[in-house]
Amino acid sequence: MRIFKLLITSIIMLFALQSMAVAQSADITETFKKHFNETVQQVHETDNAEEKRVILNESFSKMIHAIDRIESRANLSDEESELLSAFKKDISEKQNELNGLDGFDEVQDEDLDDFSNFSQDFMEQANSTITIGVTTALLILIILLLL
Repeated sequence: MRIFKLLITSIIMLFALQSMAVAQSADITETFKKHFNETVQQVHETDNAEEKRVILNESFSKMIHAIDRIESRANLSDEESELLSAFKKDISEKQNELNGLDGFDEVQDEDLDDFSNFSQDFMEQANSTITIGVTTALLILIILLLL
């Protein structure tokens, strides 16, 4: 009888924990927006154009790398995976625009502040929101901090 009570209690706890994990979801795009807001602040605080370009490139690369790791480690639905891929593509396009790749003209040194603002506005207005579990959101934060 005691084993039966322990088994029932364990099952209830398992379902309760699963419910809490599902209820506490996080938005990936919000995490990236916060990260990029910090990047824009760094760009505006820097006077050297080359340093600004490096800061922007590193930020875009970190976000792309974080998305790659999420795709490889998280169990995402097909819809979440498609949204994440589209978000990654948008970030890659911004990086290509910064560097003058894939048919884009390179952003001029004197326009880097404006480009960072434009990129920030673009990310703020991203119409796709990708909601994931808290564990994956923490993974993203850790990856962005470690890179």
